[in-house]
Amino acid sequence: MSHSLFLRPRLPVYTCPSCLTRVLRGSHRSISSIPPKERRYELPSTPARTRFAPSPTGYLHIGSLRTALFNYLLAKSTGGQFLLRIEDTDQKRTIPDAESRLFRDLRWAGLQWDEGPEVGGPYGPYKQSERSQLYHDHAHKLLDNGHAYRCFCSADRLNALAQQRHKVGIATDYDRTCANIPKEESDDRASKGESHVIRLKVPDRSPAYEDLVYGLFKPLKRRGHVTESAYEDPILLKSDGLPTYHLANVVDDHHMKITHVIRGSEWMPSTPKHITLYNAFGWTPPQFGHVGLLVDKDGSKLSKRNFDTGVDGYREMEIFPETLTNFAALLGWSHTEKSDVMDLAQLVEKFTLKFTKGNTMVTFGKLHFLQRKHAIKRVDAGGKGLQEMVDNVVKILKDEDSPYKGWEKFIGTSSIEDYVQRIIVADNANYTNANEFLYRNRYLFMPLRPTASLLSEYADSDMPAAAKDLALVEDWSQIPLLSALHNMVEARGGKRVGAKEVYHYLRRALMDRDEGIRLYEIMLILGREETLARLGVSEV
Repeated sequence: MSHSLFLRPRLPVYTCPSCLTRVLRGSHRSISSIPPKERRYELPSTPARTRFAPSPTGYLHIGSLRTALFNYLLAKSTGGQFLLRIEDTDQKRTIPDAESRLFRDLRWAGLQWDEGPEVGGPYGPYKQSERSQLYHDHAHKLLDNGHAYRCFCSADRLNALAQQRHKVGIATDYDRTCANIPKEESDDRASKGESHVIRLKVPDRSPAYEDLVYGLFKPLKRRGHVTESAYEDPILLKSDGLPTYHLANVVDDHHMKITHVIRGSEWMPSTPKHITLYNAFGWTPPQFGHVGLLVDKDGSKLSKRNFDTGVDGYREMEIFPETLTNFAALLGWSHTEKSDVMDLAQLVEKFTLKFTKGNTMVTFGKLHFLQRKHAIKRVDAGGKGLQEMVDNVVKILKDEDSPYKGWEKFIGTSSIEDYVQRIIVADNANYTNANEFLYRNRYLFMPLRPTASLLSEYADSDMPAAAKDLALVEDWSQIPLLSALHNMVEARGGKRVGAKEVYHYLRRALMDRDEGIRLYEIMLILGREETLARLGVSEV
């Protein structure tokens, strides 16, 4: 990063207006005003090009969504571009609908890519299966400059070599039997169709690199054996002509001009190999940042058995997309804001490279907390988000197997949509999903009359008689109802003494429970007739 007086990014002509505004707004901060400890977390001063490169061998889960999100946030917060690339060279393990579901899930989460499949871009194609010739050509460039060699060893020999080394307790890597085959002989054998792979010839010491999260990363020096030699010479091009991840990943990132790569810490041991490849080609590698793995409370990596739910699963639970991106962002990223509650636009605005070191434990209580907070934001904003909540509740009510039969009696002259919306607005702080919302507020959708237990509990109380005063309220609106409740409380000794008795009785009678929406709002939603009927009071 250039430490000039001001961090002024050089913006490409294709930077979008919103990203341009975001970058320029933060570009006039003097580097001297940034505390030294925070300086390492500062965003790059030029637009970042990042990518998400999944394999269509599975569906999008919380861990891979987080990887995509971090790369998206880095690109957008610097006025750069977020690319999507499909690494589909492993055709045998490809799931037919994985690619289409991936596109749908990313878009649902708001992570629209600037370049990639269905969008295009200047550095396509964006599927590795359509870039085979490029990998073939680059593998042969390494053959020509001496950084790679053909390996003609059979699978049987390699297996036997690995087993032999394992028995004596040494590394099971390759022994470079084919590394010293003269080029003419290697070319001739390959031209005659002899099966082979192309291996990278790694240096004796893998290069160190500066990780955005962990700082200087120095690979451990391998301990050799007095009589045996082992070399981490990864295969670049397989015998079927398809590239391995190492080659395709590096070639694609270079040609797509990727500047920053944020990925899981499980890739840290591979990064020196990738930098070795960059050096072999004479290219400048991108900056790498590795974030910790997601683990459960026992420290085990998340799996399908312990909450590594696919994005589709969260959608079925009616988790809002803004809730899920908010939740994913907090898994291994920290901030200095007063509140954890942020939608995607706010995450872009507040994003820095302040990632936590080590693995991150996933606890889903936080997800439910964020869901309720984003429900409040949806209600406050109105529009499409609130309407989606209403529609999900109405869908359950109208289902032929709905347990809430008879709800039509409660909506009066309102439409069911308007009736549901009034309840959501009143109880927005407790909304998680439609099913839980209906169960919590079922008393507003089902008949309820004074129960035997309630009548028995208040047999010696004057509360049933006192409730008759509500029948005197003719203007059934907020102020008169609040006044009537106040008078009932005052008649019983005031707020300290009478409130508990009044509110407990009315809640039991109107809701058959002790907590919920504010009393006057319940009365407004139920209406005068139904409220008095539940209190066993005849209308005046």
